[in-house]
Parts: sequence; C-alpha cells; structure tokens
Amino acid sequence: MRDLLPGPWLDHLERLGPFGVRLPSDPVSELLRLAVPHEDVGGVLAETPRPGTETWWLLERCVHSLVATMGELDDPPSFPPLPAAFGRYFYVHVFLAAAEHVRAFHRSRGIADDVSWRTLTDVGRNMAVHRRKHGSGGVDTPHWLMLHFRGVLYDLGRLQFQRARLGTRTGRAVAAAGLPCVPGDPVLAAHIPAFLGPLTPSACDAALARAADFFPRHFPEERPLVVVCHSWLLDEQLAEYLPEGSNIVRFQRRFRQAYKAEHDGDVIGFVFGAEAAELPRRTVLERAIDDHLRAGRTWHGTAGWLVLPRGEGAAASSG
Repeated sequence: MRDLLPGPWLDHLERLGPFGVRLPSDPVSELLRLAVPHEDVGGVLAETPRPGTETWWLLERCVHSLVATMGELDDPPSFPPLPAAFGRYFYVHVFLAAAEHVRAFHRSRGIADDVSWRTLTDVGRNMAVHRRKHGSGGVDTPHWLMLHFRGVLYDLGRLQFQRARLGTRTGRAVAAAGLPCVPGDPVLAAHIPAFLGPLTPSACDAALARAADFFPRHFPEERPLVVVCHSWLLDEQLAEYLPEGSNIVRFQRRFRQAYKAEHDGDVIGFVFGAEAAELPRRTVLERAIDDHLRAGRTWHGTAGWLVLPRGEGAAASSG
C-alpha cells in the first residue's frame, strides 16, 4: 500500500521514522469530545489501524510529523487525500493519537481546557462539511486540521485565529499604511468556521477582543500587530447584492484590502457545499452568488488586514 502514497510525502515520512503511538482505550468518548458526528462513530471504529500493518506504519509517521513541528509556524508537508485502500477515516485516528500531544502543548502554554477542546472539535466540523459536500463520511481537508493539532490555530468564539507570518503582498500593504511591519513578521490569520450561526458584529467583536488578550498572554514572544484574512467573503462585489447592514458586508468592512486573487476562493464549495447543475436560490447570499456567475462575472478570493486591538494580555506581557 505504501506505493500508493505521493512520492515526496512518502520520502518525508520515511525520513521521520517510527514514533510511539497510543490510541485511546475509550475511543468513543474521545471521538465525541472531538465532535465526531454520531453517524460516523461506527465507521471510525471499524477502521481502527492495527499494529504491524501498513496503516499503522502510516499512522505512526503522520503523528510523528505533527509532533515534530508542534508549535512551529513553518508547516511540514501537508497530509494529502489518501487512496481508498486506507479507508475513509484514517486521519481521524491520526488526530485521535495526536490529541494527547497537542493537549500537552496547550497545557505548557497555560491554555485553558475549554479553548483546547473547542479548538480540537473542528475534527467533527470538518467531517460534517465532508458529508455536506459528498453525502458520505470522511475527513474533508486533513491538511487544514494539521494546524489545530500542531498548536498553531485556536478557536476563540465565532472566529478562529492562526499563528502565522505576514506574507509579501499583504506585508507591503500593511507597511504602506505606516505600520512597523515587514513580510515574515508574526500575524494572526482569521478564519470563519462553518456551522456556528450568523457572523454578527458582536460575535466578531468578542472573538477579536479575546484574540487580543489570548495570544500576547500565551505566546508573548510573537506580539502580532495585525490580523489578516484571506476569503471570498472580503470580495467587495458582495456589497452590490447584499444589504448595507448585512453581517457579511459589515465583516468585510472591518478589513483594509491588501490584494485580490484571480480565483474565486472556492465560493461554490463554501456556500453550497458541492457543485450542482442548478445552484439553490434559498437565501439572499445564494441568489447573489448565482446571479453574479450567471452574468459571466467572477468572484475573487481577497486578502485584507486590520490592526489587532490591544488586550489585557498584551499589557501583561509588556509589563
């Protein structure tokens, strides 16, 4: 089965070597703590890797890849989609086995249990997205969950925040506005998780305020000055279709635009879940997306930035 894996990724895993892996003795309890959908629990258990198999070989090295770069901002090679021979739920077992290691990292940084577990429950959200897109169980984007299980991304309410470095194009825009930032400086990247209700201004305010306290308190060596966001939600064309007071328009106007990409930022996947011959037109947003595309126009993934408010954690770390 090893010959089915992408060559460069296989080379990376072979260089890492084996790693002592433990799967939980009560896997159902741990799956529920990760918010794994109930309809997927049986399938996950049925695909539990066994020591001495090729799947166990891969499990050990995937966990090792996470642990070897725990807390680091430089990413290891991404977890790729796997051939069917490895099953639909292989990566769930990787995250089950890695949970104790990232939890230990969280404790070493003084991060509270509620933030720790809420962050890791993105496993279940990711699986719900997979079912919405494909109508079957599985892990939608395993490379995305690497951020959570390496101590890089944290769920702080309506928004998630990733410890990151300022990119070249956004860095130029921030510097041009007069901020003392250069590409490569620490920043926070904001992400908007699905299935968490409306993106209200009050919920976003609360998440940003919490981030302003959380990161200086738990990662005082980084001191990010700005929050960046890369999303189709920041495409200013949305304001042509949505009411002035809509949550999306109010969210995008928090940010100063850095640049606009040529691609659509997977707007179809995020809004509708999957491609369809006829897109649903149930909401104002769905009709806006459809009307725009029917007119032969393109949606753009857009990068924006805002100044991170100063929180109590920043004051504490500077004192």
